[in-house]
Amino acid sequence: MSILRRLARITFHFSLFASTFFAAASLAASVDGKKGELHDLKGRIEALRREMAAAEESKSHVTDQLRDTESAISDANRRLHELGTERAALKAQIADLDAQNQRLDRQMGAQRNQLAQLLRNQFVGGDADALSLLLAGSDPNQWSRDRYFLTQLSRAKADLIQQLRGIAAERTRLADATRERQAQVAENERRQQEGRAQLLERKKQRASKLAAIGDRLKAQRREIATLKKDEQRLAKLIEGLARIAAARKAKPGSSQAAPTPRGSAAVRSPRLKSHDPGNVGGAFAALRGKLHLPIKGTVAGRFGTPRAEGGAVWKGVFIRAAEGIDVRAVAPGTVVFADWLRGFGNLLVIDHGDDFLSVYGNNESLLAAVGTVVKNGDSVATVGNSGGNADSGLYFELRHRGQPFDPLRWVGSR
Repeated sequence: MSILRRLARITFHFSLFASTFFAAASLAASVDGKKGELHDLKGRIEALRREMAAAEESKSHVTDQLRDTESAISDANRRLHELGTERAALKAQIADLDAQNQRLDRQMGAQRNQLAQLLRNQFVGGDADALSLLLAGSDPNQWSRDRYFLTQLSRAKADLIQQLRGIAAERTRLADATRERQAQVAENERRQQEGRAQLLERKKQRASKLAAIGDRLKAQRREIATLKKDEQRLAKLIEGLARIAAARKAKPGSSQAAPTPRGSAAVRSPRLKSHDPGNVGGAFAALRGKLHLPIKGTVAGRFGTPRAEGGAVWKGVFIRAAEGIDVRAVAPGTVVFADWLRGFGNLLVIDHGDDFLSVYGNNESLLAAVGTVVKNGDSVATVGNSGGNADSGLYFELRHRGQPFDPLRWVGSR
């Protein structure tokens, strides 16, 4: 019977090990799969970017002179944002370590008081030890009981001393961890100072270039052909992103809906008339009338109204706001584009599923990278006037199957 029990125990442990092993293997495979998908997405988007760059008729557009500096400003701001997040996390860890240390102090104080009380009872109160009781010739039964209680008392003292030693060791570990985190904070602050210096230098370079090309930039922005090409460029980008999304959906084993065929509404150029998504289902469609704009500011350009430059109308809205304000995602989704685009500067596009996209242009910096999964209200960029825009603010579009529609009709409180 004992052999059967041993076999059963061995079988149980082997089963437990096997299930743990396969669960870990499955998790590792899932992580590797997600990394592979992200790598594939980035590769496809990079190929799309190169394709669009190669198709540009003019290779020396005046706004292209801003590309390097504006991209560098975006990168520097993103690093500063990441360093700020890292610093906040380190500060929180230090605060937690301090709280743990205070709890240990209280615990150590309580246990020292208990030990002192035991010692007072034994030595000050006249408690005898086992040898004294034996030599006193007391009643054997009473002696046995006293000996038992003395043994328990000794064990209690030993346990308290051992616990105090453990607390002392833990306090030493916490002190070492605190010093390590403080050193990391100091290094973080040093890197932030370097980053700010680099950012200021890049901004000076941009200001210098703007001063040099300002007149040509204004003249070019007044050209109807320039605005039309900017619109076509964004439409082509959206078309390419739709193809990428369709290709990803078409992968074997995908749980997403079937792709929209090429040449359908998903890839047609945007029209002037506001596209109504209709009674479509999905999480994003359920937000109709409940959306919040990505930033608070003055709506200076409304969907379908003529642009100040003339010859074109707004396909989204332009919200005038101060430089550096956080731009927030209007709904959960995945970042599918985060790069500089002629006419729109530092541009970010979020795929919300069910063929809905949100577009954020003219940003000073892009805080989220391609493949980043964002939640509603997450900071994804900061307001600016990149791409040669005269005013600081955000250009914002909503699209369904590639077609733009009026964002303000979906906003709950303006």
